[in-house]
Amino acid sequence: MALQPGALAGTSYLYIDGVEYDVVDSVGWQAARSVKETLTGQNGVHGFSVKPVAPYIKAKIRDNVGTRVADFEAMESVSVSLELISGKRVTGNGMWCVNVVEVNADDATFEVRFEGPDVQES
Repeated sequence: MALQPGALAGTSYLYIDGVEYDVVDSVGWQAARSVKETLTGQNGVHGFSVKPVAPYIKAKIRDNVGTRVADFEAMESVSVSLELISGKRVTGNGMWCVNVVEVNADDATFEVRFEGPDVQES
């Protein structure tokens, strides 16, 4: 990947178990492991609760001749990595594909979302 000094967004690369996929757009991730929810009652704010959430990595990718869409359903315990033009790398290990992959035949694209126990930014 070629870094561009000062670039913060744009070009990105997606790898699943070391295999590169053609990224179209909608790249994103969440590294949080919990979410806080404010608890209120009739007499005011009582505090908050903490519940676990699954970190994720997602992208819209291109369906091409070398891609078997049906393979995504079976993806479990895979390594997913994003490389961004800014030089940031986002990685998750032991991830699984959580969405039903539906291909848009108009532009040969589909969205994938992988969730797992941990997503790291470096």
